[in-house]
Amino acid sequence: MQEYKDKDTVFMRYALELAEKGRGSTSPNPMVGAVVVKDGSISGRGYHGFVGGPHAEVNAINDAGENAKGADLYVTLEPCNHQGRTPPCTHKILESGIRRVFVAMNDPNPDVTGGGNEYLRARGVSVISGICEKEARLQNEVFVKYVQSKTPFVLLKCAATLDGYIATRSGDSKWVSGEQSRAYVHELRHWLDGIMVGIGTVRNDNPSLTARPEGKKGRDPVRIILDSQLSVSPDAKIFHQDSDAQNIIVCGDNVPHDRKKMIRDMGAKVLSLPLKEGRIDLEQLMIHLGDMGITGLLIEGGSRVIASALKARIVDKIMFFYAPKILGGDDGFPICRGTGPERMAGSIPLRDMNVRRFGEDVMVEGYID
Repeated sequence: MQEYKDKDTVFMRYALELAEKGRGSTSPNPMVGAVVVKDGSISGRGYHGFVGGPHAEVNAINDAGENAKGADLYVTLEPCNHQGRTPPCTHKILESGIRRVFVAMNDPNPDVTGGGNEYLRARGVSVISGICEKEARLQNEVFVKYVQSKTPFVLLKCAATLDGYIATRSGDSKWVSGEQSRAYVHELRHWLDGIMVGIGTVRNDNPSLTARPEGKKGRDPVRIILDSQLSVSPDAKIFHQDSDAQNIIVCGDNVPHDRKKMIRDMGAKVLSLPLKEGRIDLEQLMIHLGDMGITGLLIEGGSRVIASALKARIVDKIMFFYAPKILGGDDGFPICRGTGPERMAGSIPLRDMNVRRFGEDVMVEGYID
């Protein structure tokens, strides 16, 4: 078992901080950060900033210049040893004279051949892996899920009152949660490739489904609307806004051609799938979205979509924002709508739970196996 020194953890955690700067800009690539260390001091810093741009190792080595020779490199993901949009990072490392490479996690992509770590070791570079591995895998959980399954990492988000409602009986949901919670959700939209809601949400709320993070230009997610009968109105806001993101309307395979053509003429993609118990087959939809290159998907509701996603077991992670409000009745829109399990043993367990505050709201997050 390899042993690490405190300084190794410090340098790697700094590399993880650098990697975060690329969040929302690197998909379908991972976030990666790197630092070059010589004589105990950082002489080069770098991160992967955007798809097609230089990788973190290249940026850090270029930043270090001549100081890279004989230095150590700390990188949050195994250096690539294949030709993609950019040359292999292993070649840059060898050319620079780096003597040791510290890696947080090995590349999880089964399609990548050539093993960067082994390539470097075979050429005399010492490679030590596993420093801050848990943090690195968590940071790139979307990438890890996607490259291993070819389907999106699915994050289910909802905002609810303390008694479990996402809207009043009239459908009013503005606003359940506070400003800080809503601002964070816009960050989530910026980070993930797609956002999915049901046609009921489009009818009741007429949302934009765009990313508007504070202080920066957001990257709008692909908007995916579940609409089995293709009843969406051409006047819906999603069709009439300044956004480069695509609209995908998912319907059943029995919808008339002329209705599909009308929606396509609005600039949207119509995806027809077989229905399962009268609803869109979400397992099949995830395969199609993965084929489209959507690595991460944010589900925002409503009640039936949330329940269907949980029942279909497509959800990887939940974020429930609870506001300090109580409706005090039983006629609102609950978080989930439909038939649940008969016994508590049939409930869905969560792991790795975490609780965070956003203003007056409490957000509970956790993972579903």
